[in-house]
Amino acid sequence: MALALITAALGGCSSLGWGLRRQPARPTGLGAESREHPALSGDGRLLASLVERGGRTTVLLQDRSSGQVLPLPQLRSRQPHSSPSLSWRGRYLAVLVQQGPNREPVVLDRATGRLHPLPLPPGRLPLQLSLAADGRRLAIDLLDNGQRRVELFDLGGLLEPEPIPGQRVSGGGEATVP
Repeated sequence: MALALITAALGGCSSLGWGLRRQPARPTGLGAESREHPALSGDGRLLASLVERGGRTTVLLQDRSSGQVLPLPQLRSRQPHSSPSLSWRGRYLAVLVQQGPNREPVVLDRATGRLHPLPLPPGRLPLQLSLAADGRRLAIDLLDNGQRRVELFDLGGLLEPEPIPGQRVSGGGEATVP
């Protein structure tokens, strides 16, 4: 079942066997660049990846259908970046940023342009993160005083949920996505 869903989501790509297909990311026109740590929005429309620019690692967000690179001006002053993660339609982009000597998780609301820093207590070093598809929860892999652990954060009071097709919402109906 899951394999069938993956196969359907990757339609139009070159074949890999087992019914899976692959499709290279479109070139960005910004020169030959190596992409790392890809993150795909739940609907498959947006691709976030890390690229090296001017000696710093930065997030590149690209619309897969047009190849257009989408600007992220709110993140420019907080580099390098690592561990990108996208919500269902890419409204929210979570990423680790360098803020002075510290790494800090932030969530960018692309609809409003607001950047939400999530400061951690001293002694906790975020290593990677993962944003839930609806944008309401964030899992962070932390190094906490020498011990590695995962913490979950509820963003419900900070961000409005992003509707996911077929998911029931609190009003009893189904979320609709244009």
